[in-house]
Amino acid sequence: MIVVTGATGNVGRPLVRTLAAAGAPVTATSRGVLDADLPDGVRRLPADLTDVESLRPVLDGAAALFLQNGGPSAHLLDAPGVLGAAKAAGVERVVLLSSQGVTTRPESASHGGVARAIEDAVRQSGLEWTVLRPGGFASNAFAWAGSVRAERTVAAPFADTGLPVIDPDDIAGVAAAALREDGHAGRSYELTGPALVTPREQAAALGDALGEPVRFVELTREQAREAMLAFLPEPVVETTLAILGAPTPAERRISPDAERVLGRPPRTFAEWARRYAAAFR
Repeated sequence: MIVVTGATGNVGRPLVRTLAAAGAPVTATSRGVLDADLPDGVRRLPADLTDVESLRPVLDGAAALFLQNGGPSAHLLDAPGVLGAAKAAGVERVVLLSSQGVTTRPESASHGGVARAIEDAVRQSGLEWTVLRPGGFASNAFAWAGSVRAERTVAAPFADTGLPVIDPDDIAGVAAAALREDGHAGRSYELTGPALVTPREQAAALGDALGEPVRFVELTREQAREAMLAFLPEPVVETTLAILGAPTPAERRISPDAERVLGRPPRTFAEWARRYAAAFR
């Protein structure tokens, strides 16, 4: 049995689908509602990563665990407690969804420090481990879905600064390989897309996927900051804006790790846009 935490998220959902399609027994767990679009045969149990006791029934009988680090709520995760419960339940292998910021922004509490502490707990757990460190997600473009549907407009800062965003389905593909196959133990994979893509180019790719133009409006840094503070803590906002506006060479580097594990190049943003065009219509 493979337990997938965050099973309704941008990586967890395709990971559950990928594992189920391969015939692996899967338990999908999430703090929120486990909706009906998960594949048939998948065991669904709610749990909260901040409540170790709620995870014990989920982990019962599991051999492998996909652990997402909680994103903006990572500081609330009791990683040693979760991993201790997993080991006690008989889990042998853990794949952690971490963050590229562990290496590129180690001074940032929101992107580097907390994520590093969770990685350290995984490495010290006594379990066979693999760490995934993705950069920006192509699915962050879902934040523009409302304005694209209503006005065919994308508004974002740093119009011409490119980053190698990765399709979350490709992250899921790497995670599935690490959960099911040997040869990934003790490895940390940096996961990026195959090319740099700017916000302006992302808007154009959405337009191509929809078959009609999508107008790009460049926001100032302060305008973007105000909008992001509505749903993210200030430290996360500041570090995110720093990455978007002044990425380091490491954050702009295109990693070969996804292609090595998947056996094919990772998908482009344009491919992601075509696959999810319905969300923007």
